[in-house]
Amino acid sequence: MRRSIATVSLSGPLADKLTAIGAAGFDGVEIFENDLVAAPMSPEEVRARAADLGLAIDLYQPFRDFEAVPPAPLARALRRAEHRFAVMERLGATRLLVCSNVSPAAIDDDALAAEQLRLLAERAAQHGVEIAYEALAWGRHVDDHLHAWRIVRMADHPNLGVCLDSFHILSRDADPYAIEAIPAEKIFFLQLADAPRLPMDVLHWSRHYRCFPGQGDFDVAGLVAHVLRTGYDGPLSLEVFNDIFRQAAAMRTARDAMRSLIHLEEQTAERLGDVPEEAPARAALTLPPAPVVPTGFAFTELAAPGARPLGGLLTALGFTRTGTHASKPVELWEQGEARVLLNTGSAESGDGPALGAIGLESPDPAASVKRAEALLSPVLPRVRAPGDAPLDAVAAPDGTELFFCRTAHPDHPSWTGDFDRNRRDPAEPPGEITHIDHVALTQPWHHFDEASLFYRAVLGLRPHESLELPDPYGLLRSRAFSTEDGRMRVALNVAYVGAHDHAPDVAWQHVALASRDIAATIGRLRTAGTDPLPIPDNYYDDLEARHDLGAERHRTLRELGLLYDRDEHGEFLHFYTLTMGRVFVEIVQRFGGYRGYGAVNAPIRLAAQHSRPLPRLG
Repeated sequence: MRRSIATVSLSGPLADKLTAIGAAGFDGVEIFENDLVAAPMSPEEVRARAADLGLAIDLYQPFRDFEAVPPAPLARALRRAEHRFAVMERLGATRLLVCSNVSPAAIDDDALAAEQLRLLAERAAQHGVEIAYEALAWGRHVDDHLHAWRIVRMADHPNLGVCLDSFHILSRDADPYAIEAIPAEKIFFLQLADAPRLPMDVLHWSRHYRCFPGQGDFDVAGLVAHVLRTGYDGPLSLEVFNDIFRQAAAMRTARDAMRSLIHLEEQTAERLGDVPEEAPARAALTLPPAPVVPTGFAFTELAAPGARPLGGLLTALGFTRTGTHASKPVELWEQGEARVLLNTGSAESGDGPALGAIGLESPDPAASVKRAEALLSPVLPRVRAPGDAPLDAVAAPDGTELFFCRTAHPDHPSWTGDFDRNRRDPAEPPGEITHIDHVALTQPWHHFDEASLFYRAVLGLRPHESLELPDPYGLLRSRAFSTEDGRMRVALNVAYVGAHDHAPDVAWQHVALASRDIAATIGRLRTAGTDPLPIPDNYYDDLEARHDLGAERHRTLRELGLLYDRDEHGEFLHFYTLTMGRVFVEIVQRFGGYRGYGAVNAPIRLAAQHSRPLPRLG
């Protein structure tokens, strides 16, 4: 299907928006009136620029407060409409969006609304323009898409149809099934936006919190499936009002928007199913290669110039340095199935060590890369020495490198073969760490929604509930993504914390390692002379009030400095190491199918981290 986007969805002047939209591969554009009015280009120049970029001007919008009004306001509205038609002729736009009236002067009279919209359609026809009538969710008298369709049907003019907008429909919890009763030829346009579920006034919600499909909580794919079943063959067009998008780089936002539409078409195809009657609707969709869901973590790579502090921490946790890369300054540390790479040749950074790369186990690394490329994720160049295993990486929105691996399988070269193995001491006792449980990545605040879509669409991970957690200096927003079986988990965080003397604006990251015996692991750490992040006694007093775990168990948790959580599936114990640069380590133990991440304890961790100075490295 053709893909379009409204200029209001991006930041910057109109010329820059058009350039970004064209570069992202869109077929068309909705010109928002404010963008044109503020542009130094004439309508003719905008038309030429769009044509040069391969963009059709699919819609001009919005035209407000027209229908169901007394004679005097109607005369003024018709004068405005004639001026708008003249601009559209210069612009080369043939479709005008008319929003349902929100004026207090509007009259609750469907027959009058239909009569006046028919008059507008007659005037529009003289200029080769069609009118797409849209029910705003906060319309004075028309706030429902089926109500708008009844008025359009009553007006009965070939140049008048409806515009369907997913936000206006889904924000009201309206059932989109009845859309299938609208003839395809009367659906003149389809606008799409997602949004998080928020308990607020719908107008404020719409103006500030819309996002691209796949970034919110609406079933946009289900709505599109209903529209396509009618036979609609017009554009899928994004119209998003979002304060963050208005501040982000237009090129990046446009690429993210295109990724959302590609993923939306894929989700819509799934909703349509494989039955013969759905075949025409499915055939209209362009689908990317099928997702290749990771099966776990191959490794995490820490950029660690001067590896001594992190190497000491890994040793204290029971890891062994098992190899060094044959051609790069990278060390391999292992315990159980948990592998950590220390890149000792990384450039020195003011923030110190950082999590720079993650290895993902893939059933088919080549197919993983093709999927990522199809969803506009850049494949990163990699310098390979002769004999190095093929190992492709793509960039996540925050710059983290994601490598697709197939470790120790006979059907694929293993990246571990690039390491010269160190001799293990056969008498060395095995540690308690079994594997990497999850990684937590702090995102730039204006990339959080983009990252959410990336991990959902590119990697096929399942999103969990978005949380806002208290930080001593603000709020921490967090959302986890996982495979269905929980073998791979990623938590995305964004801190609404300003930089100042007591709260440095550091994007903390951490790796969570699973232990089969967390009490033994913390004992091992302390025996090595390394202290975990201290937890205040007040936490344990409160824990005793919240959970009756028995006096002995409460005493043990307090003495060891372990944090506790539970859900309906089981229990969770965890502790944190001190932060080194941007990185710290979390040790976790899950009991009985616990599915969370100990989010209730995040404020305790944040307060403890803010209260301690960063350790000196080197």
